[in-house]
Amino acid sequence: MTRTDLDSNSVLRSTVAAVIAAALTGGVGGVAWAGEMAGEMAGESADESAGQNARQVTHLGVWTMRAAPEAPRFRAPAKVISKAYAFRLVTRRTWSGEQFQCLDSLWTRESNWDHRAYNSGSGAYGIPQALPGDKMGYVARDWRFNPQTQIRWGLRYIKGRYGSPCGAWGHFRSHNWY
Repeated sequence: MTRTDLDSNSVLRSTVAAVIAAALTGGVGGVAWAGEMAGEMAGESADESAGQNARQVTHLGVWTMRAAPEAPRFRAPAKVISKAYAFRLVTRRTWSGEQFQCLDSLWTRESNWDHRAYNSGSGAYGIPQALPGDKMGYVARDWRFNPQTQIRWGLRYIKGRYGSPCGAWGHFRSHNWY
């Protein structure tokens, strides 16, 4: 083996040790320690190790460990989350997809699925536009802020008063209220 082969083997060993140390310690601080340990593991004397430190530092500078970029956080709009929740409840009641379409049309016209929607003229509140809004307190006390509470109350109201979302939508189209 030539001196060049030994140097490349030393570089390879230090690189492997640096990568392992960085993975175990979670940072670049472990890389410097790994470079020192690689020299000791190779059986080099302190003088030889000191002579190669410049090359190792240069080499380690090329293999800088960086934190992975944080994935962008995505949160669906409240309207989408509310519709998905309502769809789940509609299908649990064994109502058809057509019933959900009627519900979607109804609540889009009433509140555009905004759980903070407020009609200043009538005092109706929330996704189902309950009048008065505190009626939804029978389902849960968080009716002002929780779209799920409003949806549960609205579906119970629709079932009790109109039988189904399409019944409520039909009434709304005829009278402009439900």
